[in-house]
Amino acid sequence: MPVAVKNVFARLAAYVKGFSAAQRTIAILVVAALVLGGFALASWLGKASYAPLFTGLAAADASSVTDQLTTDGVPYQLTDGGATILVPQGSVYSERLKAASNGLPSSNEGGYSLLDKMGVTSSEFQQDVTYKRAMEGELAKTIGAMDGVQTATVQLAIPEKTVFVSEEKDPTASVFIATKNGAQLSTDQVQAIVHLTSAAVEGMQPTDVSVVDAKGQTLSAVGTGATGSGADQAADYDAATSKKIQDLLDTTLGVGNATVVVSATMNQNTGTKTSESYTAPTTGPVALNESSTTEQYGSGSGASSGATGVLGPDNIAVPNGTATSGTGDDGYKNESATKNNAVDHTTETTQIPAGTLQNQSVSVALNAKADTVKNANLQSVNDLVSRAANLDTARGDKVAVAVMDFDTSAADKATKALEAQEKADQQESLWSAIRTAGIVVGSLLALIAIMVFLARRSRRQEREAVDLGELDAFAGETFQLPLAVDDADRDALQAGPAPTVALPTIPHDDAPTEVLTTEEITAERRRQDISALAERDPKRTAELLRGLLDDRAPV
Repeated sequence: MPVAVKNVFARLAAYVKGFSAAQRTIAILVVAALVLGGFALASWLGKASYAPLFTGLAAADASSVTDQLTTDGVPYQLTDGGATILVPQGSVYSERLKAASNGLPSSNEGGYSLLDKMGVTSSEFQQDVTYKRAMEGELAKTIGAMDGVQTATVQLAIPEKTVFVSEEKDPTASVFIATKNGAQLSTDQVQAIVHLTSAAVEGMQPTDVSVVDAKGQTLSAVGTGATGSGADQAADYDAATSKKIQDLLDTTLGVGNATVVVSATMNQNTGTKTSESYTAPTTGPVALNESSTTEQYGSGSGASSGATGVLGPDNIAVPNGTATSGTGDDGYKNESATKNNAVDHTTETTQIPAGTLQNQSVSVALNAKADTVKNANLQSVNDLVSRAANLDTARGDKVAVAVMDFDTSAADKATKALEAQEKADQQESLWSAIRTAGIVVGSLLALIAIMVFLARRSRRQEREAVDLGELDAFAGETFQLPLAVDDADRDALQAGPAPTVALPTIPHDDAPTEVLTTEEITAERRRQDISALAERDPKRTAELLRGLLDDRAPV
């Protein structure tokens, strides 16, 4: 091993030996943390990055795909309850192509591709069922592409066609939606699903589509549409109307001086209304078609124009029959005419949806203690509320405006509690800032103390090499060394000869050169000086040594 490297390890070992027990413990913990951190970082960097291969898989498809990955020796991970398969980033596209060549995932195949598998011998029933399944699959794919939708299932109920128009029924649809984690369908999305489904099936109305989510909530019911149930419709109408009236009164009378309650009743009955009306043309009757018929027997002059015989057996006329005549017989004549005139005919069919407003009542209470209410005209307030709520007295709508004293005790308590909470929050924020500042200052002081301690320790452990060539001129000579003592000790020392220390003779020629450091020379000088002082005055020497030990104790 090179000398420089040995010196580095020797200095490092000497530096570590100078640590105290606490410092060694901290150093061991730091080294262990660095080793563990490095191992974890290496493991994380060496770990393969996974990417989704397929998402939203059915259980059968997930099993087939994992079998393929196991056969290919590709590691994989299952998430989202087994519906998502993750594979290493470099194997995503190759495994996806292999799965596609094997017809995986097969559960996602549907829609009009089912019609490609029909044979020539398929019956009419099989053709109808397959076509309905194809439409359901296409609608499910389209709905599943919406944001927030994980899976979708569509069931269509299409009645058979009949020649009796009065017995025809509208088709209906049922849509099941499973949303992603944390996602929730908005009203616009539900309406989009309803209109998308109804427009894809001939004769289906938006009110014929039912939408249900995975939580069992009915998002759109048959007969009511996508706006929800009657209770939801009434609640939405009450909230919207109350807000309009409340905003109006807050602007005119001041905030907190009026309260509004709206109660609406919705009609949940649905049906079809057909009305026919006939009106005569104003310019007179106009004939669309006209026909006449005339029937006549005889000459009309009172005598018959020819002889008539008597029918015999087998309807054979008997000859030589006698003719009759009379002067009073005018014969038979019948005339008839038929005329069809044009008449305006109007037929109107109206679909009555559920959720129409049946009636409503509005209650308004005004604060009698407010100055704006005292100066207000109640009739004007009544008119404003009626206009804002679009009241219809013929429909049975009612409005009531009353002036009364408001109970503000709860509001006062809430205000005081809010103020107390604000003060508590401010104090808590102040103490939190003080604690944070104390922690920061304490950490800085601790860091400064550690840095000072390490700096002092490093200065004590520094070694300065002394060139022995500079000491050749002083080899074998003695020097007077000062000693840090008080005045009395200095006087005692000055009474006798000054303590000296002899420097060792520096060898030359081929002898190995020994390098002495400054601390070693200083220590040798102090030992010689103390030895000389001990011979002169042992008592003073003992006191001096005790003082020196006390001075070095804190270090």
